[in-house]
Amino acid sequence: MPPGITIAADAPQLSAANTGFMLICSALVMLMTPGLAFFYGGMVRVKSTLNMLMMSFISLGIVTILWVLYGFSIAFGTDHGSLVGWSSDYVGLSGIGITELWDGYTIPVYVFAVFQLMFAIITPALISGALADRVKFTAWALFVTLWVTVVYFPVAHWVWGTGGWAFELGVIDFAGGTAVHINAGAAALGVILVIGKRVGFKKDPMRPHSLPLVMLGAALLWFGWFGFNAGSWLGNDDGVGAMMFLNTQVATAAAMLAWLAYEKIRHGAFTTLGAASGAVAGLVAITPSGGSCSPLGAIAIGAIAGLLCAMAVGLKFKFGYDDSLDVVGVHLVGGVVGSLLVGFFATGGVQSDAKGLFYGGGLDQLGKQAAGVGAVLAYSMIASAILAFLVDKTIGMRVTEDEEVGGIDQVQHAETAYDFSGAGGGTAPRTAAVPGTPAQGAGKAATEKNKRVDA
Repeated sequence: MPPGITIAADAPQLSAANTGFMLICSALVMLMTPGLAFFYGGMVRVKSTLNMLMMSFISLGIVTILWVLYGFSIAFGTDHGSLVGWSSDYVGLSGIGITELWDGYTIPVYVFAVFQLMFAIITPALISGALADRVKFTAWALFVTLWVTVVYFPVAHWVWGTGGWAFELGVIDFAGGTAVHINAGAAALGVILVIGKRVGFKKDPMRPHSLPLVMLGAALLWFGWFGFNAGSWLGNDDGVGAMMFLNTQVATAAAMLAWLAYEKIRHGAFTTLGAASGAVAGLVAITPSGGSCSPLGAIAIGAIAGLLCAMAVGLKFKFGYDDSLDVVGVHLVGGVVGSLLVGFFATGGVQSDAKGLFYGGGLDQLGKQAAGVGAVLAYSMIASAILAFLVDKTIGMRVTEDEEVGGIDQVQHAETAYDFSGAGGGTAPRTAAVPGTPAQGAGKAATEKNKRVDA
């Protein structure tokens, strides 16, 4: 996938070890989407929990089918004009031999296809965090269908497809800083500028309802990200994947610590939400850069990303765009930071011989990185805004104000995340108080409290 790959003169043979490794990595990346659902689901209010979970989960269904039908062909088929790919054998994945190898590698085409499918699934799911509380589920499903077709599949070809203009230019994106995170973050910004703010934005408290759920989601993301990053070398023969694995851990740790330090200085406390968000910021930033830097470089990249993303999440209040769960502040900013820092920290001794400014490479690689960042950001934001506008003007993008205030879970899914009906009080006959048991009426009080929380 990444630029700078050297292919041996002898034709590769299928490697059972690399094939098994890549299947495990694919499963790890798949787990990231439910992890993201928990991460986002805990960050919203009670009345939006299920909707947030479903906005990630539905991507597993929609994108899988589209990838098989034509997505893989657009992303990784024969190049056409350096913008899109297309190969009839990849349509429906029907013209591929079961042991046919991905060109230049020791894994079958089907294994490469399923690994890349998991990237395609999680990318639109990332966007959903910016749209919490206010989007019709049918409109979201239609938007995902259009977005992956018009934006993700072509951008994946630009960055990773043979013949794609960014790939041929030498833009380094080891595992998705541009194609995944900048792409999703810019799309989120484009959509929220079209659909507007939540009811009560900057007026009502919109605190996370379950920080343990957020931490669980962050842990699953961190775990799955090892497959996301280390697997992107498509094998485990030369140590590059191992270096990427190590750098993933190192940068994530540095970013979490940097975010917490900023938070303590700025707000006076170390929060669990800050720890989870800082970890994700580090994971995002090391994704494009970890295959080109040293572990010391990974520490620097993670710390810079943690600090800048922590500062960036407050910009929505200053500029008035309602990025509900900080997709712009973490994924867009983190992706930009990680992609550009390749131009400073690339050692020339890991995935390719490209060197950054700090290793004697001048500004050449930084210029290439900036070109990739700018193009993906602009295209994704503009195209996503147009798609959101079209969906809004046809079937309508938002629920009504009353439905939003009342709770999108009940309106869109006819369910609630938590059933408080068994919390106690109201139906049991009165009995004498027993020492050591709750006083009469405590169950009713707890139920009323839960009702207030749910509202």
